[in-house]
Amino acid sequence: MIELNLSGLNCPLPVLKTKKFLANLESGEAVKVLTTDPASIKDLQDFCDKTGNILLSQSQEQQLITTIIKRR
Repeated sequence: MIELNLSGLNCPLPVLKTKKFLANLESGEAVKVLTTDPASIKDLQDFCDKTGNILLSQSQEQQLITTIIKRR
């Protein structure tokens, strides 16, 4: 699985960079997105809801948020 480290970036950059990255993946491929902005939790959930991409999991350890998204 490919890892996209967006730590240190604030809204809306994590969503915008994730969107651009997913556009280059094949359908069914997944990406692990690492962020530190607390707003990215809801923002990435909303992004998946709106685009049809699949949010496989989200977790948080201290300040690091890990989101796994599968391209539709």
